[in-house]
Amino acid sequence: MLDSPRVCVQVQSVYIESQSSPEDERFVFAYTVTIRNLGRTMVQLLGRYWLITNGNGRETEVQGEGVVGAQPLIEPGNDYQYTSGAVIETPLGTMQGHYEMVDAQGEAFRVEIPVFRLAIPTFIH
Repeated sequence: MLDSPRVCVQVQSVYIESQSSPEDERFVFAYTVTIRNLGRTMVQLLGRYWLITNGNGRETEVQGEGVVGAQPLIEPGNDYQYTSGAVIETPLGTMQGHYEMVDAQGEAFRVEIPVFRLAIPTFIH
């Protein structure tokens, strides 16, 4: 499986205070991912892998097919955007990972998801 510069991934995260319970060590975050196809052919997202690390260094791995129930086809020059969530036990953490994709010729490649922070707005680190 090859790495590919043809696809760009950007992530924004937000703390969901209304669903969180700090006294129970439950911090809920939503994150919105934008996947942009910079190549000349269609690509399809087949699977995902996430490494979620809380503020204490505890790691959780998540992997599976597609994203939010879909294996989207992304045409050249187009974006695919989705929102999902994560729950961690600390007010600060990180997520990173990769997507497994195929191009129009069926060639498999991996797209890295850059590390991003999960942090409550009042947390300074």
